Amino acid sequence: MICGCSKSSLTRLAPLEAVLFDIDGTLCDSDPLHYLAFRELLQQIGFNGGNPITEEFFIDTVAGKHNNDIAVALFPGELERGLKFLDDKEAMFRRLAAEQLKALNGLDKVRKWIEDRGLKRAAVTNAPRPNAELALSKLGLSDFFQAVIIGDECEHAKPHPEPYLKGLEALKASKDHTFVFEDSVSGIKAGVAAGMPVIGLSTRNPEHLLMGAKPTFLIKDYDDPKLWAALEELDKSGSH
Repeated sequence: MICGCSKSSLTRLAPLEAVLFDIDGTLCDSDPLHYLAFRELLQQIGFNGGNPITEEFFIDTVAGKHNNDIAVALFPGELERGLKFLDDKEAMFRRLAAEQLKALNGLDKVRKWIEDRGLKRAAVTNAPRPNAELALSKLGLSDFFQAVIIGDECEHAKPHPEPYLKGLEALKASKDHTFVFEDSVSGIKAGVAAGMPVIGLSTRNPEHLLMGAKPTFLIKDYDDPKLWAALEELDKSGSH
């Protein structure tokens, strides 16, 4: 079913105006670095009896979620302690990211496709602003995005649609002519709730979980032939 619908699934957006991107796991494969920082620091404070957290625990409790929600999940009833822990964790993540962050395969190709067509673009993330700015600068994308929307700076973070609606507003783009790239369940839900087709990236999160959030289709990375078939079809619709 996924493959069958991919070709025509974006054509209703023609003429395309804008593309919105999440950052972590969507522009770069940063989840392993987040996982490392969480595992290390939680073990240091004796969380889970001092046993390292598993990747499953990370996916269920942390991936794609907003820090306030993570703090509540990890430290029930101790929000302040949780938020302080997350500040330390973000600092460790930034140290790792400064050395190790890399773009997802094929990102340059999509960037060129967007630039060649003069499309508007924004990054929309639940990550704190210092993380977002570090990632964009490390990936050479600081000047690519015309807007960067931070979940923290909205009344509601993802999975609420507000960050994506703010992204459209910042670009003065219509949801009927925009699509989203996302890699987490909460992010896909946010894009879908904002009324846009979402292309899901199965970077790290299990495909069956991502499909439950109702993306238009899933791709492995930006080299995926499924993506290029859909973009080619969209180009043709726009030129009729």
